[in-house]
Amino acid sequence: MPTNYAPSQYAPQPFDQYGQQPTSGYLQPMACRRLRAPYGRPLGPIGKVRSTWAVIGLSIITFGIYSLYYYYATHEEMKQHSGEGFGGVVGLLFGIFTGGLVNAFALPNEIGNLYARQGRPRPVSATTGLWAILGAIIVIGPLVWLIKTNGALNAYWRGVGAR
Repeated sequence: MPTNYAPSQYAPQPFDQYGQQPTSGYLQPMACRRLRAPYGRPLGPIGKVRSTWAVIGLSIITFGIYSLYYYYATHEEMKQHSGEGFGGVVGLLFGIFTGGLVNAFALPNEIGNLYARQGRPRPVSATTGLWAILGAIIVIGPLVWLIKTNGALNAYWRGVGAR
């Protein structure tokens, strides 16, 4: 026997496209009301694919100045693309004032977040930064960190259409 009752406000609500139950706007703080792209759909421009060996070579030739540019450029591209993350200026400041210590953990974490937003497994995460810190004792660690981090970022950019 069908009824024509309006749905109760206490009845379970359907899930939206992000797997969350919709709530009225006045219950959410402003920061939670940001619009996000569905999985697999980039929001902004696609970043640049950078050769890992070119990053190493230019960082050595310029006595580390290129590495600061690398932090700025990669953080800014990810911020422009996803709308989330530090952004270039903050990434550069962390590179200058912490000697890259914060970026060793933050950069692979943000790259992992790019993958996670698409529903893909994270190839790198904040723990990848341990290669740069603990591995510096045997000198090869920072190289492993850069190969893993830059390789994951390049693979992501190629996956969303970079050449």
